[in-house]
Amino acid sequence: MLLLCLTGMPLIFGHEINHLLGNEVDPPVMSNNTPQASMDKVLASAKALYPSRVVQFVFRDMDENNSWTVSLGKTATSEDDTKFVKVDSRTAKVLQEPKFNEGFMYVMFKLHVDLFAGLPGMLFLGLMGVLLVVAIISGVVLYAPFMRKLEFGEIRKDRAPKLKRLDTHNFLGVVTLIWALVVGTTGIINAWADLVIKYWQFDQMSAMTAPYKGLPPPTQFASLQASVKAAQAREPDMRLGFIAFPGTDFSSPHHYGMFMRGDSPITSRLFKPVLIDAQTAKLTDSREVPWYLATLLISQPLHFGDYGGMPLKILWLVLDLFTIAVLWTGLVLWWKKRQHFQPEIQQRIAFDEAYVTR
Repeated sequence: MLLLCLTGMPLIFGHEINHLLGNEVDPPVMSNNTPQASMDKVLASAKALYPSRVVQFVFRDMDENNSWTVSLGKTATSEDDTKFVKVDSRTAKVLQEPKFNEGFMYVMFKLHVDLFAGLPGMLFLGLMGVLLVVAIISGVVLYAPFMRKLEFGEIRKDRAPKLKRLDTHNFLGVVTLIWALVVGTTGIINAWADLVIKYWQFDQMSAMTAPYKGLPPPTQFASLQASVKAAQAREPDMRLGFIAFPGTDFSSPHHYGMFMRGDSPITSRLFKPVLIDAQTAKLTDSREVPWYLATLLISQPLHFGDYGGMPLKILWLVLDLFTIAVLWTGLVLWWKKRQHFQPEIQQRIAFDEAYVTR
């Protein structure tokens, strides 16, 4: 938990840190009336840098309207050595090649999400989240009778260091109680992300693409811009969040997966998949995400405090620091108690050995 708190702090300010490190370049300021370039031109600009690679996704941040980032892999499903190209959505000019899979923020992210161990690492951290929730609940049960003897927030500074440490631990623990439960619970949900997505593919995606089962993949693809227009015509009140290309995990070999999002604080976090035939640019299917995937999508920004801008991020940082203090004081209390009982344990062992010898 200490590791998760320490690695979580920079992730709260990931966007700002990337800007500070020069990992993100903003598009040039232009008139709000500047028209958007064709998605085909945006794609061509990225492909020109890596013509031998396969386009996997086209995406952008929720608050970004003037650029697209294109990810290109060795194959449609490969995850190693992925190249990213950020392109201005108005001029179709390359802005930069972000390094999302290296550097300080990448190391922090991987340690926080899966300890560089993939799915086993995610499930292990999910188990740690379960134990955290159990520890919080048991701590509340122990704290309730303890509070009857003291005023809320009282720290007995005139008593022994052990009591001051215990009071500090209890006070900070109860202050961060709700936050720790929220972050712990959403962390548990996020630990199941890969399995939830795989189940969604089996449950929903397979049903949406059932008519194409057994057909050979297309050799020619329709215009990406025409495919985007078809998705927007299907969902005129939503905007495009990201595009999954044929053969990736979020589409099929026959489709562009157009994932649309709303504009409200909640619907902007929820994606609605619209499958467009990659050969004809015609609509195949569209449906709402099921409850289990919606729960995952909502829990992710709540885990990192991405709902309320900078004020909420600062609050998340303060509560994170408090939680580190709770963990540290708890560790010190445990260690001091262990040292206190060590002589008694050694004496007991010596007595038992002497008795056996006699």
